[in-house]
Amino acid sequence: MTSFYRLDGLENVPAPLRGAMVAIGSFDGVHRGHQSVLERLKLQARARGVPALMLTFEPHPRDVFAPAPFMFRLTPPDVKARLCAALGLDGIALMPFSRDLSMVEAEDFVTRFLVKALRVSGVVVGGDFHFGHNRRGTPDFLRAAGAVHGFSVDILDLLPEGSEPVSSSRIRALLAAGDVKAANGLLGYHWFFGGEVIKGDQRGRLLGFPTANISTPSTFGLAQGVYAVRAQLGEKLLDGVSSYGKPMFNNELPPFETFLFDFDAEIYGRHLEIALVGHIRGQEKFHGLDELIAAIGRDTRHAREALGQCESLGELDNTLGFFP
Repeated sequence: MTSFYRLDGLENVPAPLRGAMVAIGSFDGVHRGHQSVLERLKLQARARGVPALMLTFEPHPRDVFAPAPFMFRLTPPDVKARLCAALGLDGIALMPFSRDLSMVEAEDFVTRFLVKALRVSGVVVGGDFHFGHNRRGTPDFLRAAGAVHGFSVDILDLLPEGSEPVSSSRIRALLAAGDVKAANGLLGYHWFFGGEVIKGDQRGRLLGFPTANISTPSTFGLAQGVYAVRAQLGEKLLDGVSSYGKPMFNNELPPFETFLFDFDAEIYGRHLEIALVGHIRGQEKFHGLDELIAAIGRDTRHAREALGQCESLGELDNTLGFFP
């Protein structure tokens, strides 16, 4: 199969994806634990000569039951789809999650979505996967349903790392603490996000460090501070230093501001992707603009040093294009 399919729902599953091996879960972060599930999925799909498909849920189920979105999403839908394609899957199905879907009994979920819509030949899930009303769809339930409906079920143990398993919540906590290196290690690639370059307050340009600004959602949980980054602008790869947070100015919903090295072009409205390479320092308040300018100069030197020593974390990093 040469095309990558992105499905928004399961109403019209294209013929090439029917009979697929399917991995089911939220997969926020598509971290190393998820990748072990997806690698098993690909191996089994290739052995059977069928497509490999991720079935995931949007929005995140926890946000559906909250008064307002609160989850720090590591991988929004577009990023998750990009990671699936980079990992060599044949497609991703983004299933709209709602209170109504949460009320579907586990038996109905299997017959409506796995059997009738997808005609799955097999399912691969992590050992903590549950689905259906009141989370009655346990791994054991799924295995029994597979025996009834004629599809295989492979249940993988959680991937350990140190004293606890690799998990999305663990990675969120590391990024909230600014521990980029540890977070990237659990992800198996340099964490990245993207957005449209917007106009800022132009302060960086006045200080001699013009920045490309990306707006951040209210749920953005990265620690405020200064980071060494690698950016993708179309096919162009650029190094830079980024600041998140404005302790000396208006710090409510600050943008993510990036000074791109050796680059001077107007890119408002362009899509920019930022991969975090290293954490340089937390946010500080300075006594005047001269101190701030001197600090930005030091940050730029530190960022160049960190980027000069940075290496790919593996094949996924290379395929994503940040470390060609």
